[in-house]
Order: sequence, then C-alpha cells, then structure tokens
Amino acid sequence: MNVVDVFSGGGGFGLGFAMAGFKIRVAVEIDRDAARTYSANHWGTVVLQEDVRNVDYTDLRKYAGDIQVVIGSPPCEPFTAANPNRMEDPADRLYVDPAGQLTLEFIRLVGELGPEVFVMENVAALAEEPLRTYLEREFRRIGYEVYFNVLHAEDYGVPSRRRRVFISNMEIKPPKSRRVTVREALADLPPPDSGYLPNHETATLSPKKLERISRLRPGEALMRYRGAGGFYENYIRLTWDDVAPTVMGSRRFVHPEEHRVLTVREQARLMGYPDHYVFYGSKDSQYNQVGESVPPPLAYAIAAQVKKYLERPR
Repeated sequence: MNVVDVFSGGGGFGLGFAMAGFKIRVAVEIDRDAARTYSANHWGTVVLQEDVRNVDYTDLRKYAGDIQVVIGSPPCEPFTAANPNRMEDPADRLYVDPAGQLTLEFIRLVGELGPEVFVMENVAALAEEPLRTYLEREFRRIGYEVYFNVLHAEDYGVPSRRRRVFISNMEIKPPKSRRVTVREALADLPPPDSGYLPNHETATLSPKKLERISRLRPGEALMRYRGAGGFYENYIRLTWDDVAPTVMGSRRFVHPEEHRVLTVREQARLMGYPDHYVFYGSKDSQYNQVGESVPPPLAYAIAAQVKKYLERPR
C-alpha cells in the first residue's frame, strides 16, 4: 500500500506507517535538514526537498504510482496557542497567514490524488469552531467527509504528553496501551558524549544557566513565556515516574537528577524514536525535528487502524 508523506519533517509520521507495513513512496519537505534526516532513515523513499506549493499530483505520481494513502503535518504555528503572534481571527489563521494557507495546500493535493485514506495531523485547535466548519467545507469541496480524531500520544506508549487532532476521512480509534514513564524511556542509556549512540551529545549552556538549573526540583521550570493562550514553561526538570510534558521544538527538558538538559537522543526517546534513527543538521535543528514530529508509536497505532480499514471486506 503506497503512501505519500507531505510536510514530512524528519519522518516520525512516516516511520509509524512504515512499521505497519506501508510503503512510503514519496515525502515532501522544504527544510533541508529534515529532508536529509528523512532520506537517511527511510531507504527506498524519494524525498523531494521542495515547497509544497510548487508540487502537484504529477510530481508525486511519477514516483509513487497508485497512491492509497496521503499523510501529512502542515505547520501548526498559525493555530497553536503557544504562538504569541497567532492571528486573532481564526479565519485569518487559515486563509490569510501564509503558513496557515499550507493546510489548504494539503487539501489541494488530497483532491488531486484522490487517495482511499488521508490523515492530516495538527494541533487540536483545528477541531474547534469555527476552524472545524471551515475545514469540513474545504474537504467537502474535494469530495470527502471528515472526522476530527483527537488523540493523546501518552495513551499509545509515548513517554510524553501530546494532544493532537488527526483529520481523516475515516474514524480513528486505536486501542490504548499502557503509559510509559520517563524512567522507563531513559533507562539503559549510556552517558552523554560516550560515543555509543548518535545525537547523544551534551548541549552547551552558560555557567549561569547551569547554576540556576542545579536548583530546580522535579516539575519546576527555569522560565515561563507568554503564548496566545497563556503562559508556557521551558527548561522543566522531569519527574522520573511520570510521563514528560509535551515535547516541542523550542522546549528543553532538564534531566530528573543530573544538572543538564536532555540530549537530542533523550528527547527523541521521549517521543518514542528508536535509537538507530539519526537526526541531521545543527543541534537546534535536531531538537526541532524531534519536537515537531508525530511520535512514531502514535503514528504506528494510527497506521494499524488505516491498514485494517483498507483491508476490510468490500
């Protein structure tokens, strides 16, 4: 079953589908580092480093042939309450903000390709009115009725909290699994800088910041910042026997005991990535690729539901 992965990032969404037996034929990603990460970890996938606005169905079918599934994660910044510069009017977030308009580009490609199933991931704000009605209308224009499947990643074996909506032409309700704690997620890791694992190097911080971090207790944050929906925390010291807060591209976590921030590899474990998955680019780019992705265990749970739907008796 052939998949096209649009706004693919570093490949967490695609990894879950590949683990479920799908063939990711083509991925489209504009960011150079993320495209390199995807290409290095997904053998056999053609990765187009391109602006989605310059891509149409002929470009994708050239490499993918018949396409059963389209997945993708358009930028969430126009819609998330964590963005202090989010436009006030929800309609402007979708129809005026250039980044918000990329969601419409995903819908355009779905209309051109006509897959049996599509799944679009974003922040849960897209499931709220009036954006919900706007999106229902846009998908109806291309011939699809949609479901707004709001899922929590921690219910599917991901060691961090993450509430997201998966907009699809099918209902997605994967069976839940047990929760995985920070302690379980970080168990058996070698020390940073030991050279045994990729992306497991110490992040450099100023002596002043390190001194302040040393005074943090579990659950406390070094700083707070204002978003459109209130205050958000950063440099949070994790608690061993709980799931981690939401991993974001700009968010750093402090080790539960040691006076340092987590490495990229440790943050990747909090998203459920296997240790062999290598991230490329600068350190900040690697953190961003991890934090802006769909956690692979959640992606796998969704992919298993899609596979079951496609294999149902007709």
